[in-house]
Amino acid sequence: MATPDEKWMHLAIEQAKKSAVIGEVPVGAVLVKDGQLLSAAGNCPISLHDPTAHAEIRALRMASEKIGNYRLVGTTLYVTLEPCIMCMGAIVHSRVSRLVYGASDPKTGAADSVYRIGSDGKLNHRLEIAGGVQEAECGSLLKDFFKSRRCGQKNDRCRN
Repeated sequence: MATPDEKWMHLAIEQAKKSAVIGEVPVGAVLVKDGQLLSAAGNCPISLHDPTAHAEIRALRMASEKIGNYRLVGTTLYVTLEPCIMCMGAIVHSRVSRLVYGASDPKTGAADSVYRIGSDGKLNHRLEIAGGVQEAECGSLLKDFFKSRRCGQKNDRCRN
């Protein structure tokens, strides 16, 4: 039986898959409060011509519009990939209470891997952060996506 975190991460994974279908990097995000879905979104910076259209930002925007407040106190954000600096800034500013992510991002991760925004005590808001939920599946989505992109360019690395 799936835990609540696994259940919601599965929905974030579905959002990531939708992004991959339209050629976007497969990252999905779901925002939940009191066991109820507030928003779900996938990455869309390419198709929306918007560098801020990361899955996390889109989910925060949708939820804020839905509840009529940019403060999202008491919410949990589920994301398939560890958020970047921009997204962590928005997560902190919106007062999300808890972040759950799937795959770590050793190059640009701003929750644990490279930076510890939101939990390092340097800002006026702290949040609980948990990583590695359905990490293998979330990581595979990204690896498979980028591998298919490299192979689509007839790269020699794809001959295996």
